[in-house]
Amino acid sequence: MWTRPILSFSLGIALALAACTGVTPTPTRAPLTPVKLMLDWVPNTNHTGFFVAQEKGYFTEAGLQVEIIQPGEVLAEQAVTGGAADFGVSFQEQITLARGDERAPLVSLAAIIQSNTSGFASRAEQGADSPADWGGLRYGSYGTPFEAPTLIALMECAGGDFSQLQVINTGFSDPLALLSEKQIDLAWIFYGWQGIQAEQQGIALNIEMMSEWFDCIPDYYTPILITSERTIKERPEVVRAFVGAVSRGYTFAIENPDEAASILLRAAPELDEKLVRASQAWLSPRYKGNAPRWGEQKLSVWENYSKWLAENGVLNEPIDAQAAFTNEFLP
Repeated sequence: MWTRPILSFSLGIALALAACTGVTPTPTRAPLTPVKLMLDWVPNTNHTGFFVAQEKGYFTEAGLQVEIIQPGEVLAEQAVTGGAADFGVSFQEQITLARGDERAPLVSLAAIIQSNTSGFASRAEQGADSPADWGGLRYGSYGTPFEAPTLIALMECAGGDFSQLQVINTGFSDPLALLSEKQIDLAWIFYGWQGIQAEQQGIALNIEMMSEWFDCIPDYYTPILITSERTIKERPEVVRAFVGAVSRGYTFAIENPDEAASILLRAAPELDEKLVRASQAWLSPRYKGNAPRWGEQKLSVWENYSKWLAENGVLNEPIDAQAAFTNEFLP
């Protein structure tokens, strides 16, 4: 109850001093809250909105000092679960698995892209025009548990035989390089980056986009922005500030793809400029897609994919989809 008199007294002193010295007092600013964001990969156009928010000062205006880091031996999901990072970039398939059998307390805050833009690429010379033609090819696997069920579903839908596909664990090596060097014949790629990169390098590919097979495998969000249940519970104001600033970054990238590409290039000058600009032009309208706002997620998307994983033996049972994501912090 003494706040107003004390503030008035302090303000009076400040004004009196200012009148004597002729110097206008500078209001003190609250210190910025440090925040760590871990990416899922090296910087690329999936991440543009974060770098826009950084350069444009949206994070600072939200009271945040954000450090953007790349994954190393520890991936984003592990870093966020363990508290080494406050936020991370992940995928719906990873979070569904993590919340399922692993019971990891991870939550999706926003869909970075509204619909699946990945696909399975093979060299055009092999003549694989359908998943039915993948028999006898060598697939370069990242080693995740949802790849085989995805391949099985696609090949069975097309009338192919998964048992005829050779699966080689290549880890997270560059799939485009492996394809061009003929170390593998089939790879799972993001068209908006590696597909465009292949076109620019003159590598002819046949790409079966996941969007062409949603009757067989339900659509899902990839990539997504994640945090932990603990961060939401203990620091909801930080979550709201961060998501709001990120939303501004992606909205800017949607409306200004070329300038957004320039910002990404300044943040990661090692990237190929021609690739970044072409990729950004292709991807910017897909960030929001047909959603009413950037980042919004649907319960049905989480439910359908979780059920599909359970039906295909990846999960013991569907997860509580309602608890896996939230739109609460989107502006």
